[in-house]
Amino acid sequence: FPIWRLGPVPSLLVSFKSAVGICLTGPFSPNTPPQQNKCTYIRQYHNLRPYIAVKKIPSFDPKQLPYWNIYEKEAKEDSILIGGTMAGEFTAGLSGGQRKILLFELIRQRIRHQSELLLCLDEPFAGVTDDFVPYIVEVLEEMRAKHNVLLVTNDHVSTLTGMADNTITVSALDRTKVKINGQEGVGRDLSLHAVATGKEYVHETSKDDLWFFFDVEVASNPALAGVAGFTTFVMILFIISYWNSAGSSTALVLVALQILCFFCINPYLIALSDWRNFMTEEAEALMHSSVGMNKALKSVLTLIVLLTISIFAFLMLKSVLPDRSIQDMGDWELWVAMLFDSASLTLPFICFGLYTSLPLQVVQILASFPFLFMIFFSTTFSPGAGLEGVKGLRFLFARFYLWCVIPGVMEGMEDCPKDNLTLYTVLSGCLGLFLFLGLQGVLYVVEMNKANAAAADFKALQGSDEFKQLQVEMKYVHTDGTPRGFGQTGVDYKDGYEATATEDSTITVSGGAEPPANEL
Repeated sequence: FPIWRLGPVPSLLVSFKSAVGICLTGPFSPNTPPQQNKCTYIRQYHNLRPYIAVKKIPSFDPKQLPYWNIYEKEAKEDSILIGGTMAGEFTAGLSGGQRKILLFELIRQRIRHQSELLLCLDEPFAGVTDDFVPYIVEVLEEMRAKHNVLLVTNDHVSTLTGMADNTITVSALDRTKVKINGQEGVGRDLSLHAVATGKEYVHETSKDDLWFFFDVEVASNPALAGVAGFTTFVMILFIISYWNSAGSSTALVLVALQILCFFCINPYLIALSDWRNFMTEEAEALMHSSVGMNKALKSVLTLIVLLTISIFAFLMLKSVLPDRSIQDMGDWELWVAMLFDSASLTLPFICFGLYTSLPLQVVQILASFPFLFMIFFSTTFSPGAGLEGVKGLRFLFARFYLWCVIPGVMEGMEDCPKDNLTLYTVLSGCLGLFLFLGLQGVLYVVEMNKANAAAADFKALQGSDEFKQLQVEMKYVHTDGTPRGFGQTGVDYKDGYEATATEDSTITVSGGAEPPANEL
């Protein structure tokens, strides 16, 4: 496996790893299909959801971990969590080094029955004590026999150089060129494409993944318990504060209740961005099968939470207002209006939090716009006010149609529809979702065009003599262009290896035989 050996300046680490994305997901962005040379990837500091119990990871035997006997002796093997910090909350569990060993063993077990995969390991020794170095070396030896392993490291360089088939050194002085096995001046992008050889791991979806999601996100997720507890507390305060409200106060009571519903679910919505990032990194390390499936399940779970809070809130509203007031507003039709009024403020958090790669702060800003626009343009806080052109925007907000069912308020609302009020409420409540889907469709077409152009460039690069000769130099193919088996190791380039440049500055191998270390 090649070792990506960084140059003498530590600051290069970040800048060079941005380029490594070409060999990780091909020359396209990670969200763009089709992906070229997609690989299994362990980051230097890999994020895993800290509240996952190690024993609940599907199709994984934790007894193979070199430190697991410690927890068995302490009778903690059933309760030990992955641990770490997520959404500002620390969860006790495995140490950072133990989590890295967990990822190594997880991948080791996952790929055992597949071959010729592309594996990328970023600083595998970072945060790991010397006690576990022999274990990591053993795993690397096992992986290299059947797979293409790319490794970025600053630690234990002498040990790994002795194991590696190729050493690539990156200088901080010139980011456009790298040195491969002593050969200077090789283009960075060319080298990244050349080493990105291997298949994508095939993960078979099973009911174990569905049960894993339910077990982790529903049965044992502390976030749901927190939302349930906070909602119960808020609704108790609502009952004792608004008990025996007069029918004339219906609008004010309803506004207060809708605000409370938003605050009840908001902590869960804010955590979606971190959840998306952690879950995606788990998929990179083969913990579960599908990022898309998990996002869809999380979306459904969030909507169920919203639905539950809405039902709970409607029952609280019926308990504090006179029955006549509820009946005048349509009873269950009022609940539908309340639900989609809340959905209009909630769906943007789901869309931006789960289905983009935006950071938390940007997600909060963008997802808050519907709430702000509702205040400014729905005319529900000052019926009839506003400039003529601006007032026309009121028909885009579910809150406007909700106000059109409240006696004493509906009379002051301009142009309330006489028919299909519930239909308009539902459509306006989902307007943010429709706009987001339209935007995603446009972005998909743009990214597909970029991907096709990049794929054409990559195909042209593969046909170049320089690319072919570089793959021969790095022992990925024989001189006749046939692939070399992953178990066939090449020259061990030891310390002191010095390359002698030929006319074209690339290695030439004849007959498929392994050349001496000093032959070009």
